[in-house]
Amino acid sequence: MNLTLHVWRQKGQTDRGDFETYKAPDIDEHMSFLEMLDVVNERLLADGKEPIAFDSDCREGICGMCGLVINGVPHGPNAATTTCQLHMRHFNDGDEITIEPWRAHAFPVLRDLIVDRGAFDRIIQAGGYISVNSGAAPEANGLPVPKPDAEKSMDAAACIGCGACVAACPNASAMLFVAAKAAHLGLLPQGQAERYERVKKMVAQMDAEGFGHCSNHYECMAACPKEINVEFIARLNRDLMRATVVEKEHEEKTGGAG
Repeated sequence: MNLTLHVWRQKGQTDRGDFETYKAPDIDEHMSFLEMLDVVNERLLADGKEPIAFDSDCREGICGMCGLVINGVPHGPNAATTTCQLHMRHFNDGDEITIEPWRAHAFPVLRDLIVDRGAFDRIIQAGGYISVNSGAAPEANGLPVPKPDAEKSMDAAACIGCGACVAACPNASAMLFVAAKAAHLGLLPQGQAERYERVKKMVAQMDAEGFGHCSNHYECMAACPKEINVEFIARLNRDLMRATVVEKEHEEKTGGAG
């Protein structure tokens, strides 16, 4: 198939970017979207031009590194599909395709289609872990976990941290990412010791990074390649409210002595 690509090009974080147009002839419909970009880059290099910079790693839909806004949709037209798992057979010969990076204040563009998603790492560092020393791995049935809780925790753990939720949200909110990361630990017995403190710290870091608040558009859930449900945002809000109440009651009992 023959395509026309309109690609965002930006040399650096402080440079002004703009779209450039490239012809992409003889593209195999069985290629993935990233393989198509590889072919375009090989031709640019052969012509002595700068290749298009974009992120990728596993190319199996599980690492969260790839992420492009394709024709205005994070990860492209197919639901529950990462950019690296999107194939060119879902496009038509003669199509014009617009390719942009994630657009969010907290995800500054580093070059072309690559953005800095370090804000997500800092949110995880703020509380998305279990600090309790649990020793050696316990016997599998030693700590019973209700099946519904285990399944919900696994659903939340499916989040790959790609940032599509942020790119899709009109308010660039990271609530779905934070909610998933808080829930997959908070639903398990091992995560209870720091459950509410974890939520407070992660939400505080999310706010500090400049992400917007949830605006109830559900675009995050629609764009998520792992189909993370917005019900986790409701759970996050409930845990944050409980954490605030518990902290207030503690302050009243101790007279604010910590």
